[in-house]
Amino acid sequence: MNIIFDRNAKLFHLYNEKISYIIRIEKNNYLSHCYFGRRIRSWNGSANMYYYDRGFCANPDRDDRTFSLDTMPGEYPDFGQGDFRSPAIELEFEDGDKNTRFIYKDYSIRRGKPKQRGLPHVYIENDNEAMTLEIFMEDSVRGLNLCLYYTIYEDSVITRYTSIENVGRCSTKIHRLLSMSMDLKEQNYDVMTLGGAHTEEKNVYRRQVAGDSIVIESNRGTSSPQATPFWGLMRRETTEEQGEALGINLIYSGNFWGCVQCGQYGSTRVQLGINPFQFEWNLEPGEKFNTPEAVLVYSVQGIGGMSEIFHRLYRNRVCRGVHRDRERPILLNSWEGMYFDINEEKILRLADKAAEAGIELLVIDDGWFKGRNSDTTSLGDWTEDRNKFPKGIQNLAKRVREKGVEVGIWFEPEMISPESELYKQHEDWVIRSRSYEPTMSRNQLVLDLSNPEVCTYLVEAVSRILASGEITYVKWDMNRHLTDLGSVYLGKKSQGELSHRYVLGLYSILEELTERFPKVLFESCSSGGGRFDAGMLYYMPQTWASDNTDAVCRLKIQHGTSILFPAITMGAHVSAVPNHQVGRVTALETRYAVAAAGNLGYELDFQKLSQEEMEVIKKQIAEYKQLRRTIQFGKYYRLANPFEENQASWNFVSEDGTQIIFVHVQVLARAAYRIPVLRLRGLEPKSDYRNIETGEIFGGDELMYGGITIPRVRQDFSSTMIVFEKVPKE
Repeated sequence: MNIIFDRNAKLFHLYNEKISYIIRIEKNNYLSHCYFGRRIRSWNGSANMYYYDRGFCANPDRDDRTFSLDTMPGEYPDFGQGDFRSPAIELEFEDGDKNTRFIYKDYSIRRGKPKQRGLPHVYIENDNEAMTLEIFMEDSVRGLNLCLYYTIYEDSVITRYTSIENVGRCSTKIHRLLSMSMDLKEQNYDVMTLGGAHTEEKNVYRRQVAGDSIVIESNRGTSSPQATPFWGLMRRETTEEQGEALGINLIYSGNFWGCVQCGQYGSTRVQLGINPFQFEWNLEPGEKFNTPEAVLVYSVQGIGGMSEIFHRLYRNRVCRGVHRDRERPILLNSWEGMYFDINEEKILRLADKAAEAGIELLVIDDGWFKGRNSDTTSLGDWTEDRNKFPKGIQNLAKRVREKGVEVGIWFEPEMISPESELYKQHEDWVIRSRSYEPTMSRNQLVLDLSNPEVCTYLVEAVSRILASGEITYVKWDMNRHLTDLGSVYLGKKSQGELSHRYVLGLYSILEELTERFPKVLFESCSSGGGRFDAGMLYYMPQTWASDNTDAVCRLKIQHGTSILFPAITMGAHVSAVPNHQVGRVTALETRYAVAAAGNLGYELDFQKLSQEEMEVIKKQIAEYKQLRRTIQFGKYYRLANPFEENQASWNFVSEDGTQIIFVHVQVLARAAYRIPVLRLRGLEPKSDYRNIETGEIFGGDELMYGGITIPRVRQDFSSTMIVFEKVPKE
């Protein structure tokens, strides 16, 4: 990898063996985006922008009527100089003026990358892994310095973020400061987004770019189940396996905004960053503000190739800690089996069953703390309920661990119940309007994490439970979004900072706790996928992918999630039937096949199962332990799209290529059966592979180019799982 600056051509070229990213300085002042794509040796201007005098176009250079910022492919546009498209930056000054004129000043190239303090980011373990370009812009009239950071890695990845520093004498208000903006010269793209709802996360939407703007956003205080801070741009001929695909993802867990905007002359502007809606940040003289980091990925191997790059990056350079490289435990969660009706006796009986089945981790979900018998009370009072657990949680955990099963516990630290001791003591600790009664959701309010005192309380409250070392896993939940934005802690001038400061407060809590308890496995949860984002993965290496535990519904949820996130980050569980959310009855084998596409868990009461069902689960757990390394650290390939077909299919390939796991799920049985033929991916064409169940041997070329035929099954929601092993060559 390298970054060069051609002083004669005024070109920055970031490149490695796979990609190039090229920026040009126009008129010695303005940054123009030239190219982002597969590696090219140099840029000599074959596709430079052609300028000519156009009507209604302003000209910042009075002597050149052909040049306009409204037609230039911009790299980080502001507003007020004639570019009428969506700006990347919007400021307001004490005199009420909102115009800015940032021009190029200087640059710096360094090996490695600067640390994003207080924000999650792609990290490096040594300076040889990356190179960083810093482009310095300035508005000398207002005394503002803008820095654009670009880091290139050995893989097909560029990361970007922006900082602004007030070096003047007057206060400045930030209304908009995006992490990235980029103008592509064409419009022949399809756009992919991921959206949905609670229990229906990560739906995949693909549409053509066509003459207008497409906006994605969350104003809920989190990245949200409704939207994901992600753009996928691909050529219209791009498929899962081939063609160009550009992915952009924001490493952030709060309000975000993104836009794909068609320019009037055939360009496409792509932007992503903090949501400007109700955002206002006061930048005083001497202060600096950094945006979250955006990840840009480029693939010539289709959507699947783009996903593979994201998976590799997030697994190895966003996830951190001792658990990053460890196989994740098979867990049993108490929630759907017992809900709030838990006690010491029930947990110990469940632990016996868990140990018998081969479960590695028993999670005590909601209901363990004082007075928590429903969702109407006690959030914030993080002390065990002695009526349920007379000798305390730590003693219980010790007894469970003596059975050979680790113990985890559920928290919802960011929330507070009005019916709690904490609320009686600190009503001023909640997010609420000063003028109105707070709006309830799930009978709870949200703590004001912009207040350092609140953050300190939560760190200490959670630490007290974890201090003995008996708890080795935490499920960190968040079951509502932010309403009635207002903070007693923040002054009148700073109320617009609350949403972002909330996220920064959360990150500070997680940084402190993960440093104090490095051996604890933290799993993020926001009713499942409400905050499944790269920002949370920086602190917690796996996420409860969705509260929807129905296997058929999970086909789409996990398919969409896999666009960005590897299997090792996805909590996936087998639940009881009829399913508690949709009432569907699905075979235990299919529930397992779907859950085994992530970090396997069970969310039911083993004591209510038949002996036959328990024997099946024992075999499933034993099998998963044999397959776990491949699922969690191998390569993942999507073979059939449940959004488009009456089926879903995927396969995993182990790191060394010796183990292949193939799964097919039929959604609805049909009278006129259409015989599916699924072509595997990621095998070696000249190698042979043995079906470990039947002993049959097939060539890798046959499995990839000819495929596997799925026999007819007269049953809805049926599944097929085949494990292959590579045959050693003689």
